[in-house]
Amino acid sequence: MAKRERSRRHFLMAAGAAGVATFAMPYIKTARSAGKLLLGTWDHWVPGANEVLRKVCEDWGSANGVEVTVDFITSVGNKLLLTAQAESRAKTGHDIYVQPLWFPSMFRHRLEPVDDVVGDIIAEYGALHPSAKFLAYLDDAWRAAPAPAGSLNYASVSRLDLYEAHAGVDLKTIFPASEARDPALVDSWTYDAFLAAAEKLHAAGKSFGAPIAPTPDGNQWLAALFAAYGAEVVSESVEITVDSDETRTVLEYLSRLTQYMPNSVYAWDDASNNRWLISGEGSTIFNPPSAWAVANRDNPDVAKHVWHHDTPRGSKGRFRADSPFFWGIWDFSENISAAKDLLRYVARRDVVDTLVSASKGFDIPLIISHYQSNDLWAKSEPPHGVLYNYPIRGDEQPVAAGYPAPPEYAAQIMAQGIIPNLVARVTQGGDSFDDAISWAENELEGIMRG
Repeated sequence: MAKRERSRRHFLMAAGAAGVATFAMPYIKTARSAGKLLLGTWDHWVPGANEVLRKVCEDWGSANGVEVTVDFITSVGNKLLLTAQAESRAKTGHDIYVQPLWFPSMFRHRLEPVDDVVGDIIAEYGALHPSAKFLAYLDDAWRAAPAPAGSLNYASVSRLDLYEAHAGVDLKTIFPASEARDPALVDSWTYDAFLAAAEKLHAAGKSFGAPIAPTPDGNQWLAALFAAYGAEVVSESVEITVDSDETRTVLEYLSRLTQYMPNSVYAWDDASNNRWLISGEGSTIFNPPSAWAVANRDNPDVAKHVWHHDTPRGSKGRFRADSPFFWGIWDFSENISAAKDLLRYVARRDVVDTLVSASKGFDIPLIISHYQSNDLWAKSEPPHGVLYNYPIRGDEQPVAAGYPAPPEYAAQIMAQGIIPNLVARVTQGGDSFDDAISWAENELEGIMRG
């Protein structure tokens, strides 16, 4: 596993560098393309973020003679995915459609190549996040460009006061809002330490909560936990590898951890963990800053105690789930020229900064230069520095559900919820490890045949 991790990180970094070399070219504006443009994008969790994005797009349209309509589509109930599937099959719908994480691979044959757009973006602003090419450069073409909003990761989001009062853990000292970290303290934050804290918090009526369901959030936090113990379901070489000691170690761990979680987590959607924390009942969730942002509005007494920090470490390292967002153009769009111009425009530094601010730090840009020079996270409050550790600062490695399988397989592993369903069969359904793993193998064989 360690060898594979080094190989994949090397590949991703090389891919990012190659993107600069291959597509560095002068910026050329295509046209002021009149007409209509319909954008379908993700319905943001952070209050107010949607309206800022709508205004950005409509203002661009007004300046360029294009009537832009923006539709915001929720990810709850997998509606974002279901809408993409329906439009790609019917060959009608939006011109531009949001493509989070594995979507570019899932819909690659219906996405207009945007090599010219991504080339212009890199020439103007520099390299993209290393994973961008792995996810969106498919079949020798860029299938989507960086979205100006939505890219996120799943940090630990915890209540400082509850951890100190009931678990004797000072998370702010372990993960301060500065570079002054004590490596020994950071190393002490392991999944075993988290389990011990979860037991104490549960006894105090303040349980840890996260969905164990085939939703994006359910897939992602479990994927990070699996990776931390070296457990995978399909290998980089496309071999089914779910039947392993590492998988059994994770299932054993989750059999214990779920005792200290709400019984309802098997029916949670992607909004449930947010509500759990905002209500004051939850002690920890894995989430972007949306729960904190809403708590600022709806329950300030909770918000002032929230802290974003690194995930626990397992035997194979510390992993944080992330989900880059792209915008793609359907190949059946009737206004591809205008769509490409809008993709170029929303990559501008001033536009991205406006949207990062509107999301209250939720969005992490895929254009590295836009990310590195923005100090919004360090200045966030209350409490001061609450988002400092939301961008990865330490030894965490980004990972996504389906890793390390190639994108076309990982996309199906996530879409079919193999990991959360495997876990639920053991921790809720009472299956033995062998029976649950056998079920997963059968499901994965179906994906391989497909």
